[in-house]
Amino acid sequence: MRLLNRPALLAVAGTLLAAGALGTTPPATAATGATAATSAAPHPVTASAKVVPVQQTGPADKRFNLVVLGDGYTAGDMAAFRADVDKHINVLWSMEPFASYRSYINVWAVEVPSAESGVDCDPGLDAPRRDTALDMGFWGGCNPASVQRLLSIDSTAATALADLIPGSKSSNRQIVGLANSATYGGAGGTFATGSGGNALSSLITPHEIGHSLGKLQDEYDYYARGVPGGAYEGGQPSSAHHTLLTEDEMRTQQRKWWRWLGERSDSGGVIGRHEGGMYQTKGVWRPSKHSMMKTLGYAFDQVQREVMTQAISAKVDLVQGHTPNDAAIGDDRTVWVDTLHPVGGELDTVWRLDGRKVDGTAGARSLDLRRLGLTGGRRHTLTATVSDPTPFVRDPKIRASAALTRTVTWTVDASVTTPAQPLSAAPEFTGHTDTGAPVGAESVVYADTTHPAGREAPQVRWTLDGRPVRNPGNDRDLDLGELPLRGGDHTLEARIVGTDRTLAWTVDATPATAAYELSEPLRTVRRAGKPVEYVYDGPFTMKLMARDDQDGYVVTQFRVDGDGWYTYFGWPTDANAPFRFTPGGTVIDDLVYGKLGTPRVVPWDDATPEYGPHTVEYRTIDSAGNVAPAKAFRATLIPPGQ
Repeated sequence: MRLLNRPALLAVAGTLLAAGALGTTPPATAATGATAATSAAPHPVTASAKVVPVQQTGPADKRFNLVVLGDGYTAGDMAAFRADVDKHINVLWSMEPFASYRSYINVWAVEVPSAESGVDCDPGLDAPRRDTALDMGFWGGCNPASVQRLLSIDSTAATALADLIPGSKSSNRQIVGLANSATYGGAGGTFATGSGGNALSSLITPHEIGHSLGKLQDEYDYYARGVPGGAYEGGQPSSAHHTLLTEDEMRTQQRKWWRWLGERSDSGGVIGRHEGGMYQTKGVWRPSKHSMMKTLGYAFDQVQREVMTQAISAKVDLVQGHTPNDAAIGDDRTVWVDTLHPVGGELDTVWRLDGRKVDGTAGARSLDLRRLGLTGGRRHTLTATVSDPTPFVRDPKIRASAALTRTVTWTVDASVTTPAQPLSAAPEFTGHTDTGAPVGAESVVYADTTHPAGREAPQVRWTLDGRPVRNPGNDRDLDLGELPLRGGDHTLEARIVGTDRTLAWTVDATPATAAYELSEPLRTVRRAGKPVEYVYDGPFTMKLMARDDQDGYVVTQFRVDGDGWYTYFGWPTDANAPFRFTPGGTVIDDLVYGKLGTPRVVPWDDATPEYGPHTVEYRTIDSAGNVAPAKAFRATLIPPGQ
């Protein structure tokens, strides 16, 4: 991965200072950078570094690796760094498609103690320079021509630290640098930086990965904060989520996001044609009113989610291993494929012999050729096609791409005899869902095994709280969402039939709970069977709190009047302060937060107060992925003096 080093970053700071929002790199600078120099001698920063596996789902060379580096954290600050990483990662897992594909991703934290706490020029140019491992600094590295919130990093040192992970390389990883700071800041492009302890920093990370991994563009209708963009004058954008076409033209021409038109957007509202994007206010349209690429806190909408699903899947191979196919095989053996295992659903496997589907395989990862009754005298072609049936993808070209569909081909010759395998090769588990942390009640759990050549593939049997679980077809995966789980903890076990080889997991079937605290209302109205109602004639605050019986950061979310779920972060200026609702919203750093009713994002959005009742829902997403049922209260806003 090419990373901007300090000199290169300063060279483009004049362009970056106009960026519309923190963590955003305009298209003109997104590809700007310098490749870190290579040297036979290790970088000095690596001497004191410690690589900590936060989540390992497989070998680094077969996974997408998210590498989180800390800077400005002293040896005594490492507990804070670990907490910051936990928050950032769990916020990422709360969002699709990362929630469903977290099993494709390894997460590594690299702990490298700095001599001093903090980073350079935080929060201003007159602030002290700090002696830190990665030389991170605001103002684009203390450059007066830059902007305060642009947070730079020494890319050579960052690359050296990421290279400590065997199998990790620029093509299969994303580096995220976290600064030990509570100041709002970050940067993006081919790599991401953010303040570890700022209220909004954990929301910058998925936005930047949207840029870096998905090549998604910003949907801001401004370039410089506080200044409305002009009218778009270019041709049809290449961006998957920007267009000049009308809805009718999209349908008629079957272009852009025509397959998603009219659906409720995952980020709120309806997918259609919303004006503004690519730093322009007029003349170009985006799919949703707001989304992750426009407003931090909302989800990726379906159009962006489809792009990101393909991008994540393209970093890995759906087929992780298979019976060797470099020579003809006999019909006296079992043929197998090992696949990836999304948390959000099972992959499909279809077996075909000479082009015809083999009946009775039902997605199984192995096929016993002896049951096919093949006759000698000619060769046969056997294929196993592994595909991802995810509803996140509707474009048939994406579904048919190598990211979501892979086929393995063998030549079967009945005259070939499979060599006998030594009896000492006993069946063993070769890969499985992590047993060291609870799994969520909607998760797909997996257990892969060895495959003795010439012998029947070992079978896996599952039990839940000691009772057998029916799991026909693909016995390597178990979809917990199909089971009638009730609250509490459960014990899930997988055993290789005929052996004592067993794995065990704790299933967390109890979502975290949320509670709210509101500022004093004018009055409180309680009606049987309806949410409690609070009446205000002006601003009020809401603090959301979460409680869980398991470890790990819990994400809390809320939405107003059925709009998109919005990740609660406290308040932009203080993560511990409550969220503030006002009739017209509060302007902070030329962005607007907390307008009750229709969201207002920029100062030129409509600020007209929406008096009357509003429904506020709230929920949690815990570290195991459990999404709690939404609860609600009503906030009624009346004009002052009434």
